[in-house]
Amino acid sequence: MNLPEHSGLGQPTTYPSQLDAAQLYPIARALSRADLGLGASLPFMGADLWTAFELSWLNARGKPQVALAHITVPCESTNLIESKSLKLYLGSFANTRFAGAAQVQQRLRTDLTEAAWRGGVVRSSVGVRLIGQDQFDREPIYELDGLNLDRLDLDCDRYTPAPDLLCSATDEEPVTEVLTSNLLRSNCPVTGQPDWASVQISYAGPQIDQAGLLRYIVSFRQHTGFHEQCVERMFADIWQRCKPHKLTVYARYTRRGGLDINPFRTSHPQTLPANVRNARQ
Repeated sequence: MNLPEHSGLGQPTTYPSQLDAAQLYPIARALSRADLGLGASLPFMGADLWTAFELSWLNARGKPQVALAHITVPCESTNLIESKSLKLYLGSFANTRFAGAAQVQQRLRTDLTEAAWRGGVVRSSVGVRLIGQDQFDREPIYELDGLNLDRLDLDCDRYTPAPDLLCSATDEEPVTEVLTSNLLRSNCPVTGQPDWASVQISYAGPQIDQAGLLRYIVSFRQHTGFHEQCVERMFADIWQRCKPHKLTVYARYTRRGGLDINPFRTSHPQTLPANVRNARQ
């Protein structure tokens, strides 16, 4: 079984000179989900929305080509893909010749799907969409919609996940709200490097205490966990403590190594959000 500490994170790196799918390092999602008391039947669905800003390859005549890639990894997949390994894999395209962008897209989809489902049964493909440089000026920047919790003036003194800070008004009429914060920070579980994010929490049910929710978001400040794991922990804690009828947690992390990772988890079927970056990304 692949473990985070055995990945290439924090290790000296040599970029491969030709395409090398073996660079991809899948990590079983079940490892962190077991810590949350989650089994095979998950309380959420969704995906991890990746943006790759450093994708280049050679055309048939050896001329470099560049593109952005939007990658969608289903959260039901057996594995998440460790980010540095994805960076090394994408780097291996740089001196590899392809007939065209469609061939690059298909190779990405094939290799990433195999890594995401390795050790399990493939139930869906990893989505890949390439954005050529003729479309770069159409890439928008938007902030997450919702009421910003950061407006609250309050004291914070807990910096490891504290679900006991969460509560909701179960004796009042239910509400539907969308709440946001730009104060989410967690840390890489291998290198200890900080990961910065904005988070959007949409729910229907008993009204969640906003001060407690903001303090809870801040409490991840010294927590170590991959982006996907942090969002699933937030979902599980809010779901168990606040008892919403519906819940969606969506985080957009700032890019590191030319990649941003944006986990989306929801309790009910809905269209995935457009993979649109915010100002800090």
